[in-house]
Amino acid sequence: MKLFIAITVAGFASCIAEETITFKGSIERIDPALDALISPSTNVEKLAEGFNWSEGPTWYEGAVLFSDVPENIIYRWKEGMKSAEVFLKPSGMTTPTAGFREQGSNGLSRDAQGRLLVCMHGDRRVARWEKGTFTSLAEKFDGKKFNSPNDLAVRKNGDIYFTDPPYGLDKGNASPLKEQPFNGVYRVTPKGEVSVVTKDVNWPNGIAFSPDERILYVAVSDGKAPRIMAYDVQPDGSVAGERVFFDAKKAGKPGDKGSCDGMKVDARGNVWATGPGGVLIVSPEGKLLGRVLTGQATGNCCWGDDGSTLYITADMFLVRVKTLTKGAGW
Repeated sequence: MKLFIAITVAGFASCIAEETITFKGSIERIDPALDALISPSTNVEKLAEGFNWSEGPTWYEGAVLFSDVPENIIYRWKEGMKSAEVFLKPSGMTTPTAGFREQGSNGLSRDAQGRLLVCMHGDRRVARWEKGTFTSLAEKFDGKKFNSPNDLAVRKNGDIYFTDPPYGLDKGNASPLKEQPFNGVYRVTPKGEVSVVTKDVNWPNGIAFSPDERILYVAVSDGKAPRIMAYDVQPDGSVAGERVFFDAKKAGKPGDKGSCDGMKVDARGNVWATGPGGVLIVSPEGKLLGRVLTGQATGNCCWGDDGSTLYITADMFLVRVKTLTKGAGW
């Protein structure tokens, strides 16, 4: 059982866990094909703990960075560290503003030059961070502010695709701050041109490309129909052929925490997607091969080290799994 004491820091509600929760991770093997991706002797390793809600990891300058969304912090962890250190604060809301449930950064990534890209809930924008400064890449569409940019994926040509659900706002879709009439998936080009990729998904969340960038995957955090959608990427950057790639309703077991959230793709085209129980490993054909069980609602994952280590943000924990594959693009 997790107990919390509510406190106020700089005008924002925050929570501190009173009770230490023991991490228990394991690998569930559903299909023999998983043995080619994760060795049978592999364990799930806890690296750091004590976060409010960890999210959006990315590999950056020899370390893993990840967001603690409610706390408005990006943390950094690298091999040899006993605990994660604060890398950036504030990370998602630079000017205190009322009306947000989660004001910090969420999804993180890197551009082709290795610069840090940040989905900022509180500032309602996608930005690049370098040399101590945020540079806005996308703030509005059709003259209206975004809801709370959540996760992003970068193509080789520099296009950034990102999801924009209302999760950062108090009351979500009912928030008086919400300006967009839908929860969209967007694309922003290196020239700063913003376009809608799709507005047909109610709860878009995680986002990733197949290794050849011909397929765009979007996780849908719909409590009644959790799933991963797939789209064919067209030459002009738009998408077509909307379809359900993986239905996560039956992927978990009673009591499993979490739903479809963040995801990454490996070089073989397998999708490593957070979902019920932890991280689901799904073949390019949409077959569930196994799960990395974390025992917690699990936000996202990323590839790091030499590209074969999967770092996972699981609620208050940062954990990792060594794999026999590598992330797409490594």
